[in-house]
Amino acid sequence: MRYLIYGAGGVGGVIGGRLFQRGHQVVLICRGAHYETIQRQGLTLKTPSETLRLAIPAVTHPGELTFTDDDVVFLTMKSQDTEAALRDLYRAAGDGVPVICAQNGVDNERMAARRFARVYGMVVWLPATYVEPGVVLNHAAPIGGILDAGCYPQGVDPLITQVTADLTACGFSARPDPQIMRWKYTKLLSNLRNALQAICGLEAAAGEIARAVRQEALACYRAAGIDFVPEEEMRQRVQAEIRLADIAGHPRGGGSTWQSLVRGLASVEVDFLNGEIVLLGKLYGVPTPYNRLLQHVAHRMVWEKRPPGSITVEELRRMREAQPGESER
Repeated sequence: MRYLIYGAGGVGGVIGGRLFQRGHQVVLICRGAHYETIQRQGLTLKTPSETLRLAIPAVTHPGELTFTDDDVVFLTMKSQDTEAALRDLYRAAGDGVPVICAQNGVDNERMAARRFARVYGMVVWLPATYVEPGVVLNHAAPIGGILDAGCYPQGVDPLITQVTADLTACGFSARPDPQIMRWKYTKLLSNLRNALQAICGLEAAAGEIARAVRQEALACYRAAGIDFVPEEEMRQRVQAEIRLADIAGHPRGGGSTWQSLVRGLASVEVDFLNGEIVLLGKLYGVPTPYNRLLQHVAHRMVWEKRPPGSITVEELRRMREAQPGESER
């Protein structure tokens, strides 16, 4: 197979880098200074144990590629960029190319399935950082991360079985799972804290807000009848295989939303994380004031170009107290 990594930032760069290192055909699709740096000097992949410089082919748009029946596309851009990316991919490749949604949230697979015949979900437990053009960090040992995957909405097939085998051979833990969306809904519960981390900083003591955000999500899951992996099973799977480790000269930063604010991007993926819970709450009559608050404040930080950690927990509490009730909206 030829692996096309569409949106080769932190997660995509780490996946593409490891596949390329092990001899697979890989093309990165990226843009701007990141693309220019990779073209000039290759992709730099740093881990706790090594620094690699990889001369991976890169393009800026899927229209620059000639697609074949051997191509597999990893979607690794942020969820707010998925719809535009899918339009470009559909125009360039048609509807037959396999699409693997290696992204946070649970809506990317639905977006992809509107156009593509073969869509796969992939749960991503991979501590990666991308804040410098041409450089991606993978802060994990002894494996790079967990990348289980399956057909959307359910099942497994020979293609995803081969993909997960390739990823496992490249230093990840990747299992074919016929109920992969259960894992993605579980991962969403963790990602609801991304906005809180970005808003209040890495060390903020905001445990009661984090708990409230999670409880709203669980209430929505119950109301909607959404199945997910129990917390104890999730902890056994993740903690048994992933150990965070330091990279010399690169202290571990925050998650994807934190990184977007650091890079000064024009958007964050909060609509597909906390916003997913807000949507479920609206559909099933469950109040979601804390998730709605984090969604709004994260957007405001982008609009005002504020750095991560620039709002205190106490300020966030006061904003919550000033919110109108759900019934007043």
